[in-house]
Amino acid sequence: MVLLVVSFIAGMLTVLAPCILPLLPVVIGSSLSGRSKSTPYVVVGSLALSIIIFTYLLKASTVFIMVPPEVWTYLSGGILIFFGLTLLFPVIWEKIPGMAKFSSGGNKLVGTGYQRKSFWGDVLIGTALGPVFSTCSPTYFVILASVLPASLFLGTLYLLAYTLGLSLVLLLIAILGERFASRLAGFSNPHGQFKKWLGILFIVLGLLIATGYEKKLEVAILDSGYFDITKLENRLLKSAESEEAPVSAPRKIMENDNPYKEIANPSGFVNTNNITIGELVGKKVILVDFLTYSCINCQRTFPYLNAWYKKYKDQGLEIIGIHTPEFAFEKDIDNVREAMRRFDIVHPIVLDNDYATWNAYGNRYWPRKYLIDIYGNVVYDHIGEGAYEETETKIQELLSERATVLGREMPTDTKLITTTIPKIDIQAKSPETYFGSLRNKALSGLYLSGTWNITPEYAESVANSKVIYRYNAKEVYIVADADSPTEIEVWQDNVLTKIVSIKESRLYVLIQNDQADEHKLELRVKNAGVRFYAFTFG
Repeated sequence: MVLLVVSFIAGMLTVLAPCILPLLPVVIGSSLSGRSKSTPYVVVGSLALSIIIFTYLLKASTVFIMVPPEVWTYLSGGILIFFGLTLLFPVIWEKIPGMAKFSSGGNKLVGTGYQRKSFWGDVLIGTALGPVFSTCSPTYFVILASVLPASLFLGTLYLLAYTLGLSLVLLLIAILGERFASRLAGFSNPHGQFKKWLGILFIVLGLLIATGYEKKLEVAILDSGYFDITKLENRLLKSAESEEAPVSAPRKIMENDNPYKEIANPSGFVNTNNITIGELVGKKVILVDFLTYSCINCQRTFPYLNAWYKKYKDQGLEIIGIHTPEFAFEKDIDNVREAMRRFDIVHPIVLDNDYATWNAYGNRYWPRKYLIDIYGNVVYDHIGEGAYEETETKIQELLSERATVLGREMPTDTKLITTTIPKIDIQAKSPETYFGSLRNKALSGLYLSGTWNITPEYAESVANSKVIYRYNAKEVYIVADADSPTEIEVWQDNVLTKIVSIKESRLYVLIQNDQADEHKLELRVKNAGVRFYAFTFG
C-alpha cells in the first residue's frame, strides 16, 4: 500500500509541476474574481470530478478515439478565453440565452447580475482544467497504465488518493486567494480595473494553451532546472516499486545513468494483454520501437523487427512496439490490428494515442528504437531507418550480458540475420508533404485543382478534382482513405501509369520507377469523399 501514500503526495506535488504552474493563475483568478464564496470549492470540486471521469473514459471508452488531439487543446483554451472576455465585459454572461435557469440558489452571492449566474461557469472552468491537471504526474500514469487494469478497487483507491492530494492543495491556494480578495473591496467590483486585468490574464493563458505555447513554456521551465518536481516523484515511485515489486536482477547504476521510462497511459493493447516494461526489467532485454502503421519509413523496418523477434525471443529479447499515431484514423485499434496482421507483426504492440509514452521518452521521430539492458538502463538509441547490423550486434551483446547475470547459456551462433535481408536503397530527395492545413509546409509545391475541403489533417475531394506535384524520388506513396471504394488515376509526366482503388485508411503505392529522378505527378479524382493525408517518397 506504499503507492497509496505516494499517490496522495504526488497529487500534492502536481501543483508544482511545470505543466501546471502556468495554469495556477486560473484557479487563483477564479477566487479573486469575487463571484461567490463557494467559487473555490466549485472550481476545485469540478476539477477533481473531471479528473476521475476523464481517467475512466481513457480506460473504458473509444467514443472520442477519432477526435484529433488539437480539438481538446482548442476547447480548453477557448473556454478560458471566453471567461476572460466575461471578466472584461460582464454583460456578455448576462446575454447568454437560458443561463438564468442554471443559477445556483445556494451560492453566497457577491454583487448582482453576472455574479448571480456564475455557478455553472465555475463548474465549466474546473471541468476544462481536469484533463490538463491529470496528465502532469508520473504517478498518475502508473495508476492508469498498471494498477487500474490489474485491480479496479486498488486503482480507484489510488486515483482517489491522488485526486484528494491535488484538490487539498488547490483548495488551500484558492481559499487564500479568496480571503485576500475579500479584504480589498475593489476586487469584487465586476466592472473594476482588477477584473479587467484578470480577464486579460485568462485570455492570455487560453491563447497559450490553444496555440501550444503553454507546452513551450513548460519545456522552458524544465530546461531552467527549477520546479522539476517530477524527479522527486519518480524517486518516490522507485521506492514504492522496490517495496512492492522487486525485479529478478538489480539495477546497475551506470556512469551516465539513463533508466527506462515506463509505458504511460496506454490507450489499448493491439495483440497482447496488459504489458509493462517494469515487469520485464531484470528478466529480458527490451527493444522499444516507436512506430505508426501508415509511415513508409516504419514499414521498411518491419522485416528486421520480425526477423530479430523470431531469432532472439527464446534467448531473452522482448520487442514492444509503441504505436503513436500521426493521423486520427491511426488511433482506431481495429485499423492498427488489421495493419499488424498485414505486416505479420506478432510482438506486443501498445497504443499511445495521446503521446504519453512518446513524450516520456522525449521522442520526435518515426521510427525510433531504444534498447534497454537487463538492469533497466537505456543503452542504445537509433532514429529512423538503417543501422540494422549495428542494432543487431548490440542486441547480441545485451543478450550475452543477460545470460551471464542470470546464469544461462548463450547460443554460439553470432551470425547476423540482418545480413540476409535485402537492403533498401533510399534515393528520395522530395520531403514528406502533408495535405492538411495543420502541417502543410510545401504550399508552393502542392497544387490542388478543382474543389476540395481542407481540414487540419487532410484534403477531401468534392468532385472532378486533381492533385499536381513535382517530385524527385524512385517511389511515391500516399496516405489516404475514402467513404467507399474509389478509383483514382495516377499520371506521371502526362502518361497514365496506374489506377489505384482507395478505401481503407492506410498507405498506398502510387509510383515504382527503376531509379530516382524528377517527374511530374498528377492524381485525377472523379468522385467525392476521397481524403489525402500525405505524400511520402522512397
